[in-house]
Amino acid sequence: MVPPMSTRLTLERYAEQEARWPREGKHILAQHDADTVVVYQAYRPSIGAAAAADGRLGGGGFSMSRMSWIKPNFLWMMFRSGWGTKPEQEVTLAIRLTRAGFEEILAGAVASGFGASGYETEPEWQQALQRSSVRLQWDPDHGPSGNPVTRRAIQLGVRGESLRRFVEEWTVEIEDVSALVAEQRELRDERSRLLTPRETVYAPSPATAARLGLDAA
Repeated sequence: MVPPMSTRLTLERYAEQEARWPREGKHILAQHDADTVVVYQAYRPSIGAAAAADGRLGGGGFSMSRMSWIKPNFLWMMFRSGWGTKPEQEVTLAIRLTRAGFEEILAGAVASGFGASGYETEPEWQQALQRSSVRLQWDPDHGPSGNPVTRRAIQLGVRGESLRRFVEEWTVEIEDVSALVAEQRELRDERSRLLTPRETVYAPSPATAARLGLDAA
């Protein structure tokens, strides 16, 4: 087998990961260790190249005034970006955050919709939404070929102060993994050969897990 494209991410065969991941429920799948968590974003080449060169977002036309969505689940990012083929999403960035920063993002997240928010009344949810600089969405997770699965995947939108801290304080390193994406895109229908970043269930603090409605792994 031809060795995979070089990357600082830890890779593992998709088939082996799929066998151990939860089949259903709300879970945060991510590559993480005691100090950091990897999240993904996809950008147009000017933003992606500047971020990879600078080690932080901000150049190439990146806007600090817009909400920026991050995804800890690699295959969810691949579904949304069409494996790096959709316009304005050609460059995939693996952004390593401090674990403490990721915890702050989760702790401040408010669901985009009232039904999933956990608030008793809609006015309470609307007030929380206005105060928060982090949006939370749960969507169907997807397999490598784009097929939906019953497990839910999380994505988080950061803006304002949370975006500033994401860019200036919480980012440890940024890697352009577009070459890896292109390489593995050709294998996305071959589950026994496909390599993806190794991900396990991320467990935030118990209070945050309960507020987010996470299911037991």
